[in-house]
Amino acid sequence: MSDPRLQSLHLEGHARRDQFRAARQAIHAACGNHTLVSDPARAPVPDDRLDAPTVAPPAEAAVLAGRFTFYLKDGPDVYPLHMGMNSVGRLPDNDVVIRDECVSRRHCAVVVHTNLCCEVYDVASKNGTLVNGKRIGGPTKLQSGDQLLLCNHKLTFHMTDVLPEPAAVAG
Repeated sequence: MSDPRLQSLHLEGHARRDQFRAARQAIHAACGNHTLVSDPARAPVPDDRLDAPTVAPPAEAAVLAGRFTFYLKDGPDVYPLHMGMNSVGRLPDNDVVIRDECVSRRHCAVVVHTNLCCEVYDVASKNGTLVNGKRIGGPTKLQSGDQLLLCNHKLTFHMTDVLPEPAAVAG
């Protein structure tokens, strides 16, 4: 399955295209079938290079994931993240759109797995991605409160436990 959010057409003729494609493959490989199936934004486009069987995520993973909220905060702006791959960059079809010319069109991706583990991947961006002030060279696990720096743009990753409301007591 190919994900239209990670097409490399924008890098036609650029040396970074091969790096971008390698980063895309790493993201797809790391997601795993359960996470990919849970990704509501993933378009079902067949791709012979990514030959993965279709499987349903375990029911307990869906219930557990439903208790948590994941988001990126950019000053007053809040960008909710969904299960699966969340693309970040300045192109309008990204899940998180950053309007800053220094941010790459497809800058990075935040993957939220069904086991609630979250990682960020730089997608061969021109200026790199930093987590808590350190440039990442590969997938980097995220903890709530981590700072992502894309050029001069600071985003904060958050994961919050959303407990269900108590049932009303009949009286």
